[in-house]
Amino acid sequence: MYILADLLALLIIARVFGELAERLGQPASAGEILAGITLVSAAAWFGQSLPFLDQLIASDALETAAQIGIFFLLLVAGIEIEPKEVAENSAVSFAVAFGGMIVPLLGGFSLAWLFLPESDLKAVQALLIGIALSISAIPAMVKMLSELGLLHTRMGEILISAAIVDDVMGLFLLAVLLSMMENGTFPDMATLALMVAKVTAFFAITVTLGVHVYPRVSRAIKAMQAAAIEFSAITIVALAYGLLAELLGMHWILGAFMAGLYFEKTRVGRREYNEIVLICGALTRGVLGPLFFVSIGLQVDLSAVTAVPVFLFLLIAVAFLGKLLGAGIPALLGGLHRREAAIVGIGMSARGAVELVLLSIALESGIFSQAGQKDPIVTHLFSSLVIVGVITTLLVPIIMRRVQQRINRHA
Repeated sequence: MYILADLLALLIIARVFGELAERLGQPASAGEILAGITLVSAAAWFGQSLPFLDQLIASDALETAAQIGIFFLLLVAGIEIEPKEVAENSAVSFAVAFGGMIVPLLGGFSLAWLFLPESDLKAVQALLIGIALSISAIPAMVKMLSELGLLHTRMGEILISAAIVDDVMGLFLLAVLLSMMENGTFPDMATLALMVAKVTAFFAITVTLGVHVYPRVSRAIKAMQAAAIEFSAITIVALAYGLLAELLGMHWILGAFMAGLYFEKTRVGRREYNEIVLICGALTRGVLGPLFFVSIGLQVDLSAVTAVPVFLFLLIAVAFLGKLLGAGIPALLGGLHRREAAIVGIGMSARGAVELVLLSIALESGIFSQAGQKDPIVTHLFSSLVIVGVITTLLVPIIMRRVQQRINRHA
């Protein structure tokens, strides 16, 4: 009963804030994140007199719903993008991904090295900050692009493709970081080669199955004329791909995306394709998406704002400028107009749940733990990076919409 009450209240609050944001000319996702921040703030101020607020922000049901939301957001993104569109922009996307990763990575590492106190974990913590700033959030980006009508534009295709490459490299670097934590040294060449082999194997398997196996299964299901069976089939494939990604040391979100990527009109039929898009789209945009963005807002711990304001401001600046320059310049050189390249750089700045997943893994590994350490930057490091993830995810759709409006006015 409490689970149902929690989800009911959270969904209503998320939808109300999302609707208000849209009426103010902003994406619904921005309002939904603010809904989470508002709940956290209200719980801090009125938690003792209104205990149900603490119950809402600590709801296990929301965490589960948010994870399912990420799953279907990535699945829908894969369904709505055709593989040939990704291939056509692969060169530009790789350049955008590489620049969008290396610039904030180096910027974050350098900033951390200047501010962090000397300790045995300084190098690891500095590298973690660099990796966290280099990540791009595919789920948040998909919803933003969809809301702005940019998902099927060249900008959208470059953004999604680059974000995939970005996250693969980010998760690879996280594996290197955790190896450093475990062994105390940088991984040897054999370990690095094994990591690369796992990434290669994942894409080789999923692409091969998507091109040669899934079409045959789809034709058999198509003969049954049942959208429910088709929906079950693609969900099963997405879950299997996600499990494969986890077994090979990557995050399951890549599996969900790859499962949708080869679900094409030409393979499954126009009617079946449209039915699945309608089902998944309504599920994500109407229920799971709002709950996912509320969950991001709920992660905010505002204590770092007053404890380490200068460090936090510089982190946010490096996070935005690193992506804007690192991803925007390659996009500009790749043939996009100046404002379109700016949208690519801005869009790559959203971190959201992907960064939060990375930070939670790092937290469990002990990277933030230092016995006897009282330096405020170290003690508020986790909170600072969470705030960066939330602020970027909150501001990116607002800035993207304004730039897109200018493009439309000059078109």
